[in-house]
Amino acid sequence: MSDVDKLFKFKENNTDIRTEFVAGITTFLTMVYIIVVNPAILSAAGIPFDQVFMATVISAVVGTVFMALGANYPIAIAPGMGMNAYFASVAASQDVSYQIVLGTVFLAGVIFVILSFTKLRETLIEAIPPSLKFGITSGIGLFIAFLGLKMSGIVVPSEVNMVAFGDLHQPLTLLTLTGLFLTLILMAWNVKGALFIGMLVTGIIGFFTGQLDFNGVTSMPPAPVFFDLDIGGVFANGLYTVIFAFLLVTIFDTTGTMIGVAEQAGFMKDGKLPRAKSALLADATATTVGSMFGTSPSSAFVESTSGVAAGGRTGLTSIVVAVLFAISIFFTPIISAIADLSAITAPVLIIVGCFMMEGLARINWTTFDEAFPAFAIILMMPLTSSIATGISVGFITYPLLKLVSGKGREVHWILYFFGIIFLLQMIFFPAH
Repeated sequence: MSDVDKLFKFKENNTDIRTEFVAGITTFLTMVYIIVVNPAILSAAGIPFDQVFMATVISAVVGTVFMALGANYPIAIAPGMGMNAYFASVAASQDVSYQIVLGTVFLAGVIFVILSFTKLRETLIEAIPPSLKFGITSGIGLFIAFLGLKMSGIVVPSEVNMVAFGDLHQPLTLLTLTGLFLTLILMAWNVKGALFIGMLVTGIIGFFTGQLDFNGVTSMPPAPVFFDLDIGGVFANGLYTVIFAFLLVTIFDTTGTMIGVAEQAGFMKDGKLPRAKSALLADATATTVGSMFGTSPSSAFVESTSGVAAGGRTGLTSIVVAVLFAISIFFTPIISAIADLSAITAPVLIIVGCFMMEGLARINWTTFDEAFPAFAIILMMPLTSSIATGISVGFITYPLLKLVSGKGREVHWILYFFGIIFLLQMIFFPAH
């Protein structure tokens, strides 16, 4: 048995090196947009584009390698969507410099690390009842499928019904549907690496139809800026609620995503996540390190489900993702081109969303106080475009319904605690 086999336990996880490499490439291609989109959003807050670009890659590499070696899970870490937009809104609404907002991220990250050494997050995972766990997994599935439909133009905004079917004459939509049906056929034929092959062929078609345009191949990466933050300004401006908001949303966003990915991969054992402490420490470390270079909080990426669907079951998948992120700093023209053509990744998100619906069969739909909170999570995640909001609604409705049904003692105290916190947060500090 090789050292790599021993480190990642391939036999125990019923996988091999080839499968893990394909899974890693698949995950990377579905989430690579973040190194273009994150700088674009945060540059609106005043952070130089090049600085955010390098900070995004650094935090992704640090968090994902930590996840791989510490927990041996195929879960990738990177600065999360949603938190970057909140970062920009704080800088604008509070009229403070981006260095001060980075200070709030750093402090939230430090508290995050400390909490990861305690039993709080592990207790939280164990305290979440099965119906909520399956609801979270299924809700994330609908969330990413809806994301794929929107970014490809298959579903478009509508003033009448909120959303409507898109225009099939649009080249992007046609290419997405071509890639989707091609990948579905490969999946039906049980072709190994079907998701990756589908993305590759879609990219080739996009190139020959003029939708994938490369403006060069390589470029020299910008120099990273270290410790460009202002902690003193955080206290001077009393930004304590901002720290709490970053901390709370990141904890539940990433914990919910980890539960979703772990359920899909079959890692959950009797409601517990093995090696949870190491897994939870990965995103906390990435958030802290990322803030010191110039980016918003990091999170476990929901796109990790695409790698799991491709067969990834160990940390080698994450190592491949981290290596590709590191290499990407020299290939920004190609990365930008792939990230700009959503037809390459949208079919994967739609198909993976289907895989994540499996847990619906394990929810007790005949018991209302179990069924409705799960339904609320599944409903709210795609409609609000927020995993954290869906989790919040579930945490509020589950203990409430159990309490009024005379089953209050069945609920772990931590669900009551966070249910109250989420209710207060949604009333007084709503995320926009």
